[in-house]
Amino acid sequence: MREDHETDATDATGGLARRTMLRLGAAGGLGVALAGAKAFGQPYLQERGLLSLDGAIGATGTVLGDTIFYLEKFPTSPLILEPFTDELPVPRALKPEAIPDVASWAQPPGPGDGQQNSLGNERHQVWTRDIGCPDPIVYRIELQVRPHSYTSSKVLAITPDGKPTVSFDETRRRYPAGTPRSLPPSTIHGFNGTFPGPMINAEYGRPALVRFVNNLGENPYGLDRQDFGAPDHSFLTHLHNAHTAPESDGNPHYSKLYGPKFEGYAVGSWCDNLYLNWPAGNDDREKQSFFWFHDHRMDHTGANVYKGMVGLYPIYDPKEYAGIPGRYDAGQETEGLRLPGVRTDHSDGSFDVDYDVPLAFFDVRLDDGVTTHLDFHDKMGEFPDAKNPSTHPEWWGKSFYKHFPNHGLVGDIFTVNGTAYPVMEVKRRKYRFRFLDASVSRIYEFKLMSSTNGPRSAVSLGYTRSELDGQYRIPDAQQCMRFTQIAADGGLLPFPVTRDSFELWPAKRREVVIDFTRYQDGTPTTKGDVVYLTNVMKMPDGRMWTNSSRSVPDPAYAVPVLKFVIGDDAQDDSQIPTAMRPLPPVPSNWQTMLDNRSIFEVQRGTAGGEVEWLINGKPFEPMSVATSLKNKAGRTPAASQRKGSFNLWEIRNGGGGWVHPFHLHMEEHRTMLRNGKDATRGTPGHPDDIGREDLVALDPGESVVIFRGFRDFTGPYVAHCHNLLHEDHAMMFGWEITP
Repeated sequence: MREDHETDATDATGGLARRTMLRLGAAGGLGVALAGAKAFGQPYLQERGLLSLDGAIGATGTVLGDTIFYLEKFPTSPLILEPFTDELPVPRALKPEAIPDVASWAQPPGPGDGQQNSLGNERHQVWTRDIGCPDPIVYRIELQVRPHSYTSSKVLAITPDGKPTVSFDETRRRYPAGTPRSLPPSTIHGFNGTFPGPMINAEYGRPALVRFVNNLGENPYGLDRQDFGAPDHSFLTHLHNAHTAPESDGNPHYSKLYGPKFEGYAVGSWCDNLYLNWPAGNDDREKQSFFWFHDHRMDHTGANVYKGMVGLYPIYDPKEYAGIPGRYDAGQETEGLRLPGVRTDHSDGSFDVDYDVPLAFFDVRLDDGVTTHLDFHDKMGEFPDAKNPSTHPEWWGKSFYKHFPNHGLVGDIFTVNGTAYPVMEVKRRKYRFRFLDASVSRIYEFKLMSSTNGPRSAVSLGYTRSELDGQYRIPDAQQCMRFTQIAADGGLLPFPVTRDSFELWPAKRREVVIDFTRYQDGTPTTKGDVVYLTNVMKMPDGRMWTNSSRSVPDPAYAVPVLKFVIGDDAQDDSQIPTAMRPLPPVPSNWQTMLDNRSIFEVQRGTAGGEVEWLINGKPFEPMSVATSLKNKAGRTPAASQRKGSFNLWEIRNGGGGWVHPFHLHMEEHRTMLRNGKDATRGTPGHPDDIGREDLVALDPGESVVIFRGFRDFTGPYVAHCHNLLHEDHAMMFGWEITP
């Protein structure tokens, strides 16, 4: 987004500015002011199928009063004909750069002025020696344009009613209905050109520095970039939710506040993000266990993440908690907590851990070649080559994205580690799985289920339209195993929790142990047995689920996502501990802080469009610090916090039947109250509130009070909804830590 979009009423093309255009709308919902539409002219709209000759909107919208309302129309992805044949990709640890190579770089990393990025305008606020740690291990990751295939299976083009239909290729050639096809690769902008990107196995006490280099200007395969992603191919990288100084945090507004104002690191530039791998306040109880990194480019975070900017960052802990022998998690099951994992150290400083497997879940929707691409960003000069509104037969089978409408985007194909419906052979032993929801909007609920007859396509069972989401069902599914949850997004829980199922919200992580030696009734597994990791939460759009275990269960909605096949026996020295991480203390008189808490309410606005989603009645303003609603003390404090302080924040869901995964950068929090009730021992809907978290899962109309600290760094940070289409449409606020 260009700077003049913030202030000018029109852009250079005569269209209305992104944020200005949609403030003109008087009605709510997905409205776009008719005054803005007239800037394009009625003939323009008629010519493109938006207005019929009598002024009524075509299939893509309707007119009500002075406002155009857009109806969402998404394609139905081709049906994958042979699911559960591709092997689950299990990432290995990225190798660091050799020290002599790093020293030879023209602009090597370091603690001095101008050494944090290629612009030469920033330095690292805290260097490793400032906290008594060695120099960082250095990694280099490039942003690259590459092809990515979600499946090797043949596919069949189908209509929303599940009937075979025509398909196309990159030359727009038509293939008759019923023709099995190979799925073309989608174009990604990926970390090191893969999706998900590389995995860095990190360790507390060993800082890491990652040089992110923007090579998105290069397109060695001559790929069609399609019509989504940051239009200038810039990026920012956020390690979610590391304890990190602002200049390395990927704050989407940081670049606007310091140095030359820009939206992100441009093509050809680089930045060095320093990850100290050091807990908040140097308190061992604040240590975490699983981060991920993703793009955070302002206004295009969702598009860039959907286009592939996702990486993994498990973090281990080789140090015993003070005074508690054996309480550490170094990735070796014969030591410490003895969680599943067999570690192999490499001479370059990296290490791999077998039986410790990250699982990144991502739902995607593929183009059918006949759905109209319509996005107001195209009209404002951001995607001058998009040729929209139009259908794009040449993009058949490739990933489809819409910035607008903006309530959320859910895919109808479910992938794990970038592969649709994979299979994993597991040994008869315990495994540690690290679950990540990398989807831009979808919430999952997972169970472990068995089946006699196996998966059947939703089409063959008579389902149509949104009921086709997930493509496959297990009609005779039965729960057969339980999870032992050991960690939430804030790290290890105080003690393990046995779960029949668990929810996974966007950006949240959950770590579980699965014992593949026996079923929940105690009977042993045998070689060749099959267990399906199954999603049982139906979510047809970005608003919320329509069924789940804690709302209205639908036994027929059992979508297999990952197939486990039981293999040979293997040595297993792991144990499930009875106690893990002690929680950091909360003041015994924390209730006395309630009257003076800071309050932030997320809500749907009335202007629609680019300012659809608000906090405390205002859209995100990158140049300012947000202000709390009035608290019981009669104050409206600014979201500024003194370094070293602690405070209560209340996050409210303004209602309307929406859910919001609300993420706060910088430090994890404790959930103290949900809807005024004590949540420190967990709640029925959110049992892992007992631990530390970095994301507040807000059910409809819910209020959550959290306790959090603000230590070790100063400067600006953000908080935002992690339904990334909400974030990209203004549901974010800036806050800061002051000296």
